[in-house]
Amino acid sequence: MDVLRAGLRLCVGSRKRSLGLSTVRRCNCHSVSQIGEEKQDVGRAGKEGKDGRSEISAGQPLPHTHPHLLKPGQVTFGLNADEYRQRRESLMERLGWEEGRHHVVILPATPRRYMIDKIPYLYRQDTDMLYLCGCQEADCVLVMHTIPGLRTPHHRSVMFTPRHDPAQELWDGPRTAPDSAPDVWGVDTGLPLTELTRYLTHLEHDLGHPVLWYHADKPPHRDLHRRIQSWLAGGRQGGTNSPKPYIHDLRLIKSPSEVELMRASCRVSGEAIAATMRATRAPVAEHQLFAMVDYHARMRGADHLAYPPVVAGGPRANIIHYISNNQLIHPGQMVLMDAGSELGGYSGDVTRTWPVSGEFTAAQRDVYEAVLEVQQAVISAATHHPTLDQLFSAMCAKLGKVLQELCILPLSYSDSQLMRAAYSFCPHHVSHYLGMDVHDTPLVPRNKPLKPGCIITIEPGIYISETNTTVPSRYLGLGVRIEDDVLITEDGVEVLSDTCPKHPDEIEAIVGADYKK
Repeated sequence: MDVLRAGLRLCVGSRKRSLGLSTVRRCNCHSVSQIGEEKQDVGRAGKEGKDGRSEISAGQPLPHTHPHLLKPGQVTFGLNADEYRQRRESLMERLGWEEGRHHVVILPATPRRYMIDKIPYLYRQDTDMLYLCGCQEADCVLVMHTIPGLRTPHHRSVMFTPRHDPAQELWDGPRTAPDSAPDVWGVDTGLPLTELTRYLTHLEHDLGHPVLWYHADKPPHRDLHRRIQSWLAGGRQGGTNSPKPYIHDLRLIKSPSEVELMRASCRVSGEAIAATMRATRAPVAEHQLFAMVDYHARMRGADHLAYPPVVAGGPRANIIHYISNNQLIHPGQMVLMDAGSELGGYSGDVTRTWPVSGEFTAAQRDVYEAVLEVQQAVISAATHHPTLDQLFSAMCAKLGKVLQELCILPLSYSDSQLMRAAYSFCPHHVSHYLGMDVHDTPLVPRNKPLKPGCIITIEPGIYISETNTTVPSRYLGLGVRIEDDVLITEDGVEVLSDTCPKHPDEIEAIVGADYKK
């Protein structure tokens, strides 16, 4: 544990159940609360432990099954039930802007996906559902709703899970039983998935045609979507609203616990790339460097890589999302590696470019130092809490100047011409939000001023095609990107990925160091 999670100082709170939010007024012969009472005995009984407590079986790690990962009270690594409850309360408070109306939020899990018959991909939960409850299991549905007589953020949270299926669990492992949901995720009630539409029907009556929050445009689970759509078509009045913009606004600003997780993930990402630099010796295959960064990330505590890495040797660095990673990198060439670790559900995203022979050529160093100068200027600009679009403008302005210094762009260009020309050499944005997803909170606009607690990437680049006829020949085929993960603070910024060297002298000293001993 100490080796895997070294350096983490994570907040661990006591796990508390919300006991006062489970009463819903009755409707005719059955009410929402009655459904919960009737079904509390559904599912499997937990095994009695040595200390007399019930040892719950679940489809995800628990403190008593994975004590090397979770501390008592934690739902997922580094995050306790109180934090998840506070997130749900914050969402309900934001949705409850319309006085006199009740609200119901429906968030389905993603299904298990298969690469071929019966061979599953690594499961990845819908990030918004994961954010609100910590559920890492497929085929569940989280429902949150307001309570008659109580104003938001007071609400009731109900997790619907599939019934016990011994044949399926023989293949996929145990599932969390409905009656164990409150203990596993800290929700108020757990019910069988078969009760979902019945529960929603009673909610519709009990709450007087509430506002329904459900992302119907791109549902994560087709089968569950058909079930919900069938209920909607059965006489439900009114349409649906997507809760995702409100959830993304919440996810944008990281809590202290999330910041610690992001520090760990970005640190591991940087260390893994630095270790790969040390083990680089030309000639080398791209897939070997892929294997190295994956290995070093996992050995430092990462669950896995956050995304397929870019390992682009030589001129392939000019392919922004090159992930084939199947070519050889020859002496004298550079490699551009864009890789990040996922740790505890939070992602790092780091890019470095280095010469596989251990020494930059003069032209390579010129381009590399130009990109580094641009990145340092943009990081400095981020201290003033601008928007992402303003950072992009700052990058283009600075990039145009350094390209003039390299004699790549004419000195006669006006500022507006420089901005346009710079974009042709770096045809991607300089920044995106970072968090649980690599390209996090995509519904948050880029023209929103950055606030403390927000984490972004800063990743300028210069890409010069081998076919470019307007630049000095010594630069043809060169592609350089430098990317770091940056936390916005009250008084500036904190570079979370500074465990990976980026000064050219540091890079030349570290590349191939494992073979210089």
